[in-house]
Amino acid sequence: MSLSKSVEKVKPFRLVKYFTIASLIVVFMGTVTLSFFNVHWVKALQQEKSEEFARLLVENLNHQVFIQFSIPVALKYGRIQLRDKEQRDILDKVVRSTLHSFKVDRVNLYDLEHTVSYSFDENLIGKKDIGGQGYLDALNGKSSSKLVQTGRWMEIMFGFSKENKMITFAPFRAEKSLAGLSGPVLGVIEIVQDLSEDYQSIFQFQVYVISTSMVVMGSLLIILIFIVKRGESIIEQRALERLRLKEKLSRAEHFSSLGEMVAGVSHEIRNPLGIIRSSAELLKKKVSSDRPSLSIADIIVEESNRLNNIITDFLNYAKPKQPDFSLCRIEDIIQKNINFLSAQMDKNGYRIVTDIRRSVPDIPADDAMLYQAFLNILINAMQSMPGGGVISIGIDYDEEHIRLFFDDGGKGFPEDLLEKIWDPFFTTKEKGTGLGLGIVKKIIESHVGKVTIQNRRESGTRVKVQLPRYHGP
Repeated sequence: MSLSKSVEKVKPFRLVKYFTIASLIVVFMGTVTLSFFNVHWVKALQQEKSEEFARLLVENLNHQVFIQFSIPVALKYGRIQLRDKEQRDILDKVVRSTLHSFKVDRVNLYDLEHTVSYSFDENLIGKKDIGGQGYLDALNGKSSSKLVQTGRWMEIMFGFSKENKMITFAPFRAEKSLAGLSGPVLGVIEIVQDLSEDYQSIFQFQVYVISTSMVVMGSLLIILIFIVKRGESIIEQRALERLRLKEKLSRAEHFSSLGEMVAGVSHEIRNPLGIIRSSAELLKKKVSSDRPSLSIADIIVEESNRLNNIITDFLNYAKPKQPDFSLCRIEDIIQKNINFLSAQMDKNGYRIVTDIRRSVPDIPADDAMLYQAFLNILINAMQSMPGGGVISIGIDYDEEHIRLFFDDGGKGFPEDLLEKIWDPFFTTKEKGTGLGLGIVKKIIESHVGKVTIQNRRESGTRVKVQLPRYHGP
């Protein structure tokens, strides 16, 4: 299983995310429910206030009609007859002037025979028995109010009905001096108040509360999702890093045991190999040059030397020595590498160009180990260009580090192999142990430095070596 698939199974915030989202939903539903009950409470309070206001309005209307219409008309005409247009106009003027600043939709005055004697709606005048139970209660001296809402049941339930009207029935009484409305019932007053605007304001308030709750909860949800995603990303990165470190540790332990085994085997091989090589050299001296066995002795010596170099690489990687720090000059080490490779460079068409624009300060290092590391880098660069080419070496530094750049003009490495090139025994060549770059990495890291390899844009690769100017091991 790959690391990414392993990390995908790690979802430490899943329970937290679900719990928090569920909590937000519950809080939101609770807020909506609370606002719903609050609105109904406000509506009930509004209805109570409207009923009280209607009673006061009826009392005032009763008083004004009795004082400004009933008494003057009775004195002037002898009796009240609302069929008379002149009397009806007088009553209409009194009623409208009394209610003119109030939101009253309709006023009906009933006589004692349940007939509409006066109404804002002239079509209702003369109609009988349309007051219902409210008229009968008012005739018995009891005022009553009821709220009438029109619209679909969902509109009425959620508070946005099309019309909201308060219908109030109250007795129309004669006034006694200094006693208020305490006289006999002369008729019934019905007033209809339009409360649609008030209820629309309540509904808008409800929408505002719910919308605000939705915005707040939505914002909290977005913030939560961002935090959870960020937390999961951090946890996944750490889990991935932990898996990588675990894999590196496993590989390191594997290579450590393998290195110990290789070191032991190499020591055992080196002794008989030295005897074989010395015997071949002795044979080469004793046999004359015209004998065919001489070539066999040369082959034995050459292959013994090659096998000895391989064993040396194994030992250098398996048991690297600790640097012996002393002040040394990087330019001198590079020049020593160039001098050593000059014969091979001339023979195979290689050229090394150095770009050192200013004097490089001395650094504490083991010059022999750095010589070996730089030599391995240069040999790898030459091997990447079988037909010859130019190798560029650049050096730069700042207050803390010295950086060396080794550029070649080879084909570079495939991107999927860049992470494997440091692995021991990994090589893209037909011949070789695959330990050269591993030895370079160990040497540079023993100097508290870093080495990286990347493909250049144009062609070839760049090996970057960074060494501290002042830090010891």
